[in-house]
Amino acid sequence: MLHFQLDIQSGVPVYRQLMDQIRHYVASGTLAPGDQLPSIREMAKTLAVNPTTIVKAYGELDHEGVVELRHGRGVFVAETPPAWPEERRREKLDALARQIAVEARQMGASEDEVREAIRRAFISLSNPPPP
Repeated sequence: MLHFQLDIQSGVPVYRQLMDQIRHYVASGTLAPGDQLPSIREMAKTLAVNPTTIVKAYGELDHEGVVELRHGRGVFVAETPPAWPEERRREKLDALARQIAVEARQMGASEDEVREAIRRAFISLSNPPPP
């Protein structure tokens, strides 16, 4: 069972929080290609949000290629993950790396510690938890 947690006080729109969590579940292998996500109505009721919020999140994820909307059948994790163009991927990775580097420096972490933390994160994504 998937667990979604929303923080209304965070300043991040609810639909974005939901998208980030679904992306995380897909990247970690918790959601596998072909898995069905909860219906719009079910998700809205569970999270106590307006159904249009769920429609927006699912629609954006469909546009990104993370999920597939199948009319009358539901929302499913895409069979093939979306491929980002190399330039866009590099820009996003550079931004994420800078953010990590700044926060690591603020806490006094070494470059080796950061590399090891990223390596562990990749390993954890390669070994998803059993269903």
